[in-house]
Amino acid sequence: MSFFDRVYKVARQIPTGRVTSYGAIAKAVGSPQSARMVGWAMNASPEDVPAHRVVNRNGLLSGKSHFGDSNAMQNLLEAEGVIVKNNQVQDFEKLFWKPEILS
Repeated sequence: MSFFDRVYKVARQIPTGRVTSYGAIAKAVGSPQSARMVGWAMNASPEDVPAHRVVNRNGLLSGKSHFGDSNAMQNLLEAEGVIVKNNQVQDFEKLFWKPEILS
């Protein structure tokens, strides 16, 4: 399984209304130094991958420019009940989903 496929496998598990970080996914796929590559994977992800639920380590919508419409990522998150202010997920620690390590 390729790196991108492993990333997508983890991202598909993020529950609705929750978020995780690029770094958390990188750790889960066994490559903790590859958060930036996770970002590239999210940028290239198929439609069935909820890339809008992946934010940076501070809860910022750092990948929003890859959604075409600059408000699309925020709109998708808000439709799931996530509050976003100034491009940052509110209650980030409470909404953070920690992925399990892939075996």
